[in-house]
Amino acid sequence: MSDHDDRYRPQCASMTVYDATGRTYVLTRQPDPRIAVTIDAALRGMDTVVNIGAGTGSYEPSRTVLAVEPSQVMVAQRPAGAAPAVRATAERLPVRTGSVDAALAVLTIHHWTDLERGIAEMMRVARRRIAILTWDHAVFRQFWLVRDYLPAAAETDAKLAVSLDGLTALLKDPVVQPIPVPHDCRDGFGGAYWRRPEAYLDETVQAGMSMLALTPKPLLQEGLSRLREDLATGAWHTRYAGLLDQSHLDLGYRLVTADLPS
Repeated sequence: MSDHDDRYRPQCASMTVYDATGRTYVLTRQPDPRIAVTIDAALRGMDTVVNIGAGTGSYEPSRTVLAVEPSQVMVAQRPAGAAPAVRATAERLPVRTGSVDAALAVLTIHHWTDLERGIAEMMRVARRRIAILTWDHAVFRQFWLVRDYLPAAAETDAKLAVSLDGLTALLKDPVVQPIPVPHDCRDGFGGAYWRRPEAYLDETVQAGMSMLALTPKPLLQEGLSRLREDLATGAWHTRYAGLLDQSHLDLGYRLVTADLPS
C-alpha cells in the first residue's frame, strides 16, 4: 500500500495542534452510532477504504486498510484492532494511485494546509468514491453558543472552516447531505452539546473542540461566566426553551460524497 511511508515524516499545522490539544481527545470524542450509520451507508459497496486525518479512529469503517494521521498523540490513542496507521498528511498520501475503493476524511479538512492538493490526493488514491464529513460555517455561526456567548470562538471557527462552495467546486457532481446532530450525541465536537449546555463549561470537553481549544482562554472567560450564570438562574432554559423538545438540530454538519470516473 505505502510508497514512501518510511521516508516521509511530515511536520504540519494539524500535527502541532493535536500534539498540543489532543491528549484527552479519546475521552470526549467517541463516535456517535447514528452518524456512523450515515457514513457507513455512504461507503456501502466499498471493499477497501483509506481513512485520512484518521485521528483516534472514530467512524473508521471495518473495511479500512490504512489510516493516515500526522499526530503521534492521536495515533497513540487508537484502539487495539484498529486499522494500521501511518504518520503522514493529506497533501502527500503514502498510498499508491488507485489502490483503494474509497477515501474518507472525517472532520479533518479544516486542518489541512492545502485543500486542493489534499482533495487531489484523495481522488488519486481512490478508484470509486470519496466521502468527507465537514461543516458549513454559514449555518454553524447561528448556533446559540457562538452567536450569543462566545463570539471569539465564532471567529476561530470562521478561520478554521472550509468553504462548502469551495470544497464542492473541487468535486464532480458532489452530493451534500445534512447531518443533524442528535440531542444526546456521543461525539463531543463543537455542536454536540446544543441541548446539554453545561457540558461547554467542562475543560475536558473544551479541549476536544478545535474552536475552543484554539481560542485564547481569556477571550472565552466572560462568555463562559455568563453561560454559567444563565444556567444557574434558569435564564438559558427560558431563552432557548424551543430547543428542549427537539431531538436533532441542523448545525451545518455536512457529508459530501462524490463518485469518481471509472
